Amino acid sequence: MKIGYIGLGKMGKNMVLHLLEQGIEVVAFNRSPEPVEEVVQAGAIKAENLEDLVVKLDPSATAQDDKNGKIIWLMLTAGDVTDEFVKKLSEILKPGDLIIDGGNSYYKDTLKRAELLTQKGIHFMDIGVSGGPKGARTGACLMIGGEVEDFEKIKDLVVAAAAPEAFAHLGPVGAGHFAKMVHNGIEYGMMEAIAEGVAILKNSEFNFDLKKVFEVYNHRSVIESRLVGWLLDALKEDPELSDTSPVIASTGEGEWTVKTAKEMGISSPVLEDSFKIRQNSSNDQENSPSGFRNKVVSAMRGQFGQHSVKKN
Repeated sequence: MKIGYIGLGKMGKNMVLHLLEQGIEVVAFNRSPEPVEEVVQAGAIKAENLEDLVVKLDPSATAQDDKNGKIIWLMLTAGDVTDEFVKKLSEILKPGDLIIDGGNSYYKDTLKRAELLTQKGIHFMDIGVSGGPKGARTGACLMIGGEVEDFEKIKDLVVAAAAPEAFAHLGPVGAGHFAKMVHNGIEYGMMEAIAEGVAILKNSEFNFDLKKVFEVYNHRSVIESRLVGWLLDALKEDPELSDTSPVIASTGEGEWTVKTAKEMGISSPVLEDSFKIRQNSSNDQENSPSGFRNKVVSAMRGQFGQHSVKKN
């Protein structure tokens, strides 16, 4: 199978490297050249621009591939950047070609893009990707939206990109990004609960060694989890999280989840409060209990997403 791939940030570059190892041919484009050169060294084909990418998807295509149309995976920042590339591709692709949006797009934007592309006969799918850059490199978790026929068309690609049993076709276009949005909202609440627990432990009378506590928590306890494991890794590196910022960066998904819950008339106090704490984290003093609580959330983000969480 041969695909085009646009967007070689932390997630995209690692996914391309993994796909190449799984035998997927990749024509890669990125605005900055450095990650392109890295994936080319691993076997990818370099595209100079979008037109070049589309052309290079043609020559070695089998008759079956040509019949099925080209497949292009986008791994771009949500919002205007994704809109820009969808619009440009809509002008150079042909009916029957397929665009996959693997970024963290708002599901309502996904529905609008699908409408635009459908008018031109171009197929569209949305795939919510979880697991962070490490997951992208070794096998991610994929939440997939789109037509059943399109899912069957890309199933080999999905199997190559995902960890074993870590994917599902969840419904029509929009379902993948909706599921990923809710996933990230849940993530906000889980991380905040862990962080609050850590702050309570740290400020108790017992002078806990937090590494020991979380080592125990992460062996057969009810809260054993990847998040607890990632926090344990952070505590091993820096037991006081002294080099971690108490300001928690926030991307759109948590806010979108809260907004969607309100539109549906569903009370979501845990998710809403978790989002508000991130919004207001810059107001908490670093050396206060709340500041340490915020550092715990930042530390987890740094571990699983390789986000920049160090103090300036």
